[in-house]
Amino acid sequence: MSSQERNAFFRQRRGLLAGIAGSLVLPSLANAFDVPDVPRLAKHDYASVRRHFRTKLLQKGPAPDKYEPLTAPADADRIFYRSGYGGELELTAWVSKYKREHKAKPGVLFLHGGNAMGIGHWQLVKPYIDAGYVVMMPSLRGENGQMGNFSGFYDEVDDVLAATERLRHLPGVDPERLFIAGHSIGGTLTMLTAMSTRQFRAAVPISGNADAFRFFNRYPEDIRFDDSNAHEFEVRTALCYAHSFKCPVRVLHGTEESHFNDRADLLVARARAAGTRIEADTVVGNHTSALPAEIAQSIQFFHGVAA
Repeated sequence: MSSQERNAFFRQRRGLLAGIAGSLVLPSLANAFDVPDVPRLAKHDYASVRRHFRTKLLQKGPAPDKYEPLTAPADADRIFYRSGYGGELELTAWVSKYKREHKAKPGVLFLHGGNAMGIGHWQLVKPYIDAGYVVMMPSLRGENGQMGNFSGFYDEVDDVLAATERLRHLPGVDPERLFIAGHSIGGTLTMLTAMSTRQFRAAVPISGNADAFRFFNRYPEDIRFDDSNAHEFEVRTALCYAHSFKCPVRVLHGTEESHFNDRADLLVARARAAGTRIEADTVVGNHTSALPAEIAQSIQFFHGVAA
């Protein structure tokens, strides 16, 4: 990664820092909503809940992060996909350049960190490309000056599901060998997406926050929904629906992100109780320095599942 690319990556504030929103509760950010020590385990399947629940946004507007233009990297093409209840949102995605071959290629949907997509994020996916995957990185509603209202982990899942359909219908991509991974905020969305669809063979959330109560307690300025309704937090909390994973999962975070430990352990325990193949591991490093090894682990996991 060049110095220019590295600088672009580090400018993505949430992509680098949002995963730190773990167990720390700062007195100066005390909120009206309660943060449960252990979020409850919901009774219903997450995909079913999503079909019936609509988030109530009290504040509508763009995603909070600064952004750069969505000009595609040199080794990617810019494509578009539609999302929203009526397909009213046209959103940008980047797809690695590839040649169609006799045998269709596996695909990886990679969800960037932060609330804006940048060239630095794209540099992370090169190992997937080198390993033979077609990689698609979608931008989401309200990001990078695009259409739609930021909701914080809920309506964005609809965008990821729509991007999944776009990826699986790309020429030369094997719809039976799709995988999903994401970092930080993208890691949280990876969990929630893997609970919402059976389209993926495996999922690897990296430094994702499984507890929205904790996340928004740390970042109350990102709340756009009705925080007087505890269910609004629960539908953004993977821990509440850990029984809903629909593919094998490997949960990763850095050894210097110990605030994730208890939530990762609880997520695994709940998911395993429901029969999910799931494992969790830590990789030496912090929120960013552990990423190369975490991505290498995700590729190894994908290969193992698809074998």
